Amino acid sequence: MDRKDIYPGLEVDIILKKDQRSGVRTRGIVQALLTSAAFHSRGIKVRLEDGQIGRVVQIFP
Repeated sequence: MDRKDIYPGLEVDIILKKDQRSGVRTRGIVQALLTSAAFHSRGIKVRLEDGQIGRVVQIFP
């Protein structure tokens, strides 16, 4: 998944830092992209509208 596929207002599932071992997902709307690179091996880091920060694992069109 590339950075170009993710933009503010998009619904996504992320994995929070505290949930990396368990793999628990959190769903929300992207507020801002925090990863500046075009690609990241563990996922693009975003901030959701509710303020939570994590790496995108799934996009919902």
